[in-house]
Amino acid sequence: MDTIPLFPLNAVLFPGGPLKLRIFEPRYVDMIGRCMREGAPFGVAMIIEGSEAGGPATTATIGTSARIVDFEKLPDGLLGITALGERSFRVQKVTRQPDGLNVADIEWLEAEPSVPVPSNCEPFVLLLQHALPELAPLYDFSPVSYDDASWVGARLVELLPLSAAEKQLCLEMQDPLLRLDHLRSRVHIQRDEAN
Repeated sequence: MDTIPLFPLNAVLFPGGPLKLRIFEPRYVDMIGRCMREGAPFGVAMIIEGSEAGGPATTATIGTSARIVDFEKLPDGLLGITALGERSFRVQKVTRQPDGLNVADIEWLEAEPSVPVPSNCEPFVLLLQHALPELAPLYDFSPVSYDDASWVGARLVELLPLSAAEKQLCLEMQDPLLRLDHLRSRVHIQRDEAN
């Protein structure tokens, strides 16, 4: 079991996914500074109850670690960071420090298996091949893997207008083919009947 700082968000982060944040609360400025100095990740977990800023927040038990890959001073003077999702984890216990920062004891989940994208999901691959280049520079730090069902499913969940709760459900599936089946049931794919 490992212990990592936890960043509760109204968002769901997948392994390989980008995360852009504006950092303004002192507890998170300190956390980000420490993570950058030590090259250490922090945990991202979706808020179930509470808010991103201010008081305490209860999070989902499944989250994803994030590693900072870029930072900048924003025009408003705040710190802006870009992080990349790495590994999923299960929260075992959360402790709130005196400065309000949540620290979680976590158990790392096994990486999803690398399996090919099923032929009935090829339209999803084409969609991503057109959409992701349009989203630069957001996906500039994300390695591309159009032939991997886990990677394709995760990117689709990030881009589709699903609720945060449904995105969390997709993260918790931990099965790339099940996730793609779920997305196929939610998205109508127009087929070329001539083929």
